[in-house]
Amino acid sequence: MKRPALNRRGVLQLGSVVLLLGVQHIARGATIVAVRVWPSKDYTRLTIESDGEIKARQFFVAEPPRLAVDIEGIDLIPALRELVAKVKSDDPNISGIRVGQNAPGVVRLVIDLKQPILPQVFTLPPVAAYQYRLVFDLYPTQVADPLEALIAEKLADRQPGAAPAPAGDPIADLIARQSGKPADNKPPPAAVIAEKEKDKAPAAGTANTNPGAAKPSPEAALIAKNKTDRLVIVALDPGHGGEDPGAVGPGGTREKDVVLQIAHRLRDRINQQPNMRAYLTRDADFFVPLHIRVQKARRVQADLFISIHADAFFTARPQGASVFALSEKGASSSAARWIADKENSADLVGGINVKAKDAQVQKALLDMSTTAQINDSLKLGSAMLGEIGNVGKLHKPKVEQAGFAVLKAPDIPSVLVETAFISNPDEEAKLRSDDYQIQLADALMRGITRYFARNPPLARNRAV
Repeated sequence: MKRPALNRRGVLQLGSVVLLLGVQHIARGATIVAVRVWPSKDYTRLTIESDGEIKARQFFVAEPPRLAVDIEGIDLIPALRELVAKVKSDDPNISGIRVGQNAPGVVRLVIDLKQPILPQVFTLPPVAAYQYRLVFDLYPTQVADPLEALIAEKLADRQPGAAPAPAGDPIADLIARQSGKPADNKPPPAAVIAEKEKDKAPAAGTANTNPGAAKPSPEAALIAKNKTDRLVIVALDPGHGGEDPGAVGPGGTREKDVVLQIAHRLRDRINQQPNMRAYLTRDADFFVPLHIRVQKARRVQADLFISIHADAFFTARPQGASVFALSEKGASSSAARWIADKENSADLVGGINVKAKDAQVQKALLDMSTTAQINDSLKLGSAMLGEIGNVGKLHKPKVEQAGFAVLKAPDIPSVLVETAFISNPDEEAKLRSDDYQIQLADALMRGITRYFARNPPLARNRAV
């Protein structure tokens, strides 16, 4: 009869030990495992990663602009002091960070700012390789109009040696005159016209009157016939970035790095064209949510949207490039569905502050795809796939389709290019090589040219 009593006493003693350990864990609080800063002209992100959830209270001081944050449940440790050194002098938003023990168990961060900002402070649960994250997204209150900037850059290119001009200069005055608004007001993007460049290109359909000139190729003749006298904008979307590294190859190559390099090469080729300009949804290492990528392309009234990625799979066997368009009905294959699901999870890894209302807006935006847009996207994809096949292997011989969130701009032909399988050691090496990146950028440029030769851009009030 005594044996059961001993068991009960043993259980009670064990429970006391578990309870005591739990109290010690709570008293210890969270441990900081990493701190990161991602600067960009769009916004600056500051991330504090910990092995347990932490809470923060923040308040913004307008003069001089600074954000003060009290982080509860932690003590000042060297990892937090690292934030001070991580802020670079060229950060467009943060001038410096001060950190100190404000009270027992409370650390205060003071983020000194270069300009007024709209801060977003939120937490993220563990996902992928990350533990708990406390995120500070610092958005400038004054945002430059990206379409104005593109046109101003294009005008500046036509004036060798001319430095980019500040607001109120002849370029800004020209844009303002054409929009019918004073120079200190932003013209609506659809009304921004760069009239001086009209004289730089022959009118559509103009015949070649030089009898000694070489006869143009059929494709060149088709391009001349369908020439548009306005600025054609191609939105390039390097996948992932910042908190989201994308796929990682066996040699440690990160998808976000190689696709940005390829996008820069393609941008340079597009900008060499007399009536084209490239716009990058990200031009550095920072995270851009999927719906913001779509919004950015629409804001500059892009004629094409090309999202650039480097695929990965469970094994090293798959190889070759692929091109994808959106699907209204479902994925064209199980592999296409798997890749779309993986790419659509980027927001979870990169981390966004989603409120109920924001989530509804995102869903509405990404459900506005049209049949016409998908048909044009398939034409663009076919042109690009044909050119990519001339420089490397293709994973599939035709354009595949799936529900990629980033391809859902209702009025822009949009494709996603998987440049190679970064999980394949041989293709990882190719992605890192200058030769392959150059060949690939050339192929993508030829694909864009082929598409426009047969599908001239629609007339818009954006002349060059």
